[in-house]
This record gives sequence, C-alpha cells and structure tokens, in this order.
Amino acid sequence: MGAKAKMKTRRAAAKRFSLTGTGKVKFKRSKMRHILAKKSQKMKRRLRKSSTLSEPDARQVRRLIPYK
Repeated sequence: MGAKAKMKTRRAAAKRFSLTGTGKVKFKRSKMRHILAKKSQKMKRRLRKSSTLSEPDARQVRRLIPYK
C-alpha cells in the first residue's frame, strides 16, 4: 500500500491567517482599506492591531491550514 496523501492547504485561508507559537490563530482586522475619512481615529487605531480568533473559529481555520 502506498503512503497516505498529503492534506492540501487552502491558500485563501493561508493568506488571511497565521498561527502563533502557542497555536492560536492570528488575523488582521477588516475595514481599513478605503473610506477612512469618516471613521474615527479611535476606530482606525483599534483596527490597526491584529487579533486572535475565538477557539471554536480557530479549530475550523486550523483544519484549513494543516501545515503548521
């Protein structure tokens, strides 16, 4: 019998998410691409920072990026 086939990485997910050293899923916040004039400075400052996904969502994303 041959070796088991490798899992393919979902490239769309790999471009949007990354894993931290402890295995949490890190992502960049949305709404920072255009129409920035009407958004408050406070909102834009908050959106600059990346964040981590909640555990139920992170479980789904880890399935899509199995290489890490």
